[in-house]
Amino acid sequence: MNVTINGIAIDADAIERETRYFPEAEQPSDAARRALAVRELMLQRARDLGIAATGTGRESEDSLIERLLEAEVTTPAPTDGECRRHYETHPDRYTTGELLEASHILIAVTPGAPVAMLRSRAESLLAELRADPAPFAERARDLSNCPSGQHGGNLGQFERGQLVPEFDKALFGTKATGILPTLVQTRYGFHVVLIERRLAGRKLAFDQVRERIAASLTVQVQVRALAQYVRVLAAEADIEGVDLDAAASPLLQ
Repeated sequence: MNVTINGIAIDADAIERETRYFPEAEQPSDAARRALAVRELMLQRARDLGIAATGTGRESEDSLIERLLEAEVTTPAPTDGECRRHYETHPDRYTTGELLEASHILIAVTPGAPVAMLRSRAESLLAELRADPAPFAERARDLSNCPSGQHGGNLGQFERGQLVPEFDKALFGTKATGILPTLVQTRYGFHVVLIERRLAGRKLAFDQVRERIAASLTVQVQVRALAQYVRVLAAEADIEGVDLDAAASPLLQ
C-alpha cells in the first residue's frame, strides 16, 4: 500500500529498511509506515514555517525536526510538589535492591546511518576514556546523543529491571565500577558506560530521587504533548496509506 503525506510519497524501500527497527512490534511494517509518515509530516511542517536546518542529508532533517519541536511543543518542568506527590504515591518504586549510579555517552545509530563508522567512533572514545577517565563528563556534553549528555552523561540511580535488557545485563552482570571495558550496544546505538558506584538496597530519600522523578514525569508529559501535536498535524494533512492514530509511539522508540 502506497503511503503519501500531502501528495509526497514515502518510498517503499525506505519503509522496508525502517521495518528492522521495530522487531518487537506486532506489525513491524505498520510501525515503520507510521514512523516515516510522522517524520515526513514534521519535516513538511518545519519547512512550511521556514525553519532553517543545519548539516546535510539525514542530519539536516533531524535538525529540522528538533527545531520544530522546540518551537511548537513546549512542556513545563514538574514542580517540587508534583515530584513529591509522585514519590509518596509510589513508595515501592523507591525501595530498592542493589542500586547503581552510572553515566553514559551514547553514539546513536539512526536509520540509514553508517553503523561500522559509528562503532569505530565509539570504540575510539572508549579507548580514550579507559586510558584517562577524567574528561568523561566533558566528552558526554560534547558528544553524547542522549539528553543526559547535558548533565555529563549522568543517568542517576537505578536498580535491576529499570533499564533496557542490554544495559541490565552489562551493568548488573559485573561487580566492577569505573568505565566498562566494552561498549554496550542497544537499539539506540553504542554506549560508553561509567559505573560510578554501587549502593546496597534501601528506602531512598526524596532528595536522592527527585531528579529521576522529575525526568520521568517530564518524559510522560512530553509523550502526551507529542502525541497530541501529531494528531493535530495529521488532522490538517492529506494522508493516505497509513493510520496515524498511534503515531507518536514509533517516533519515540
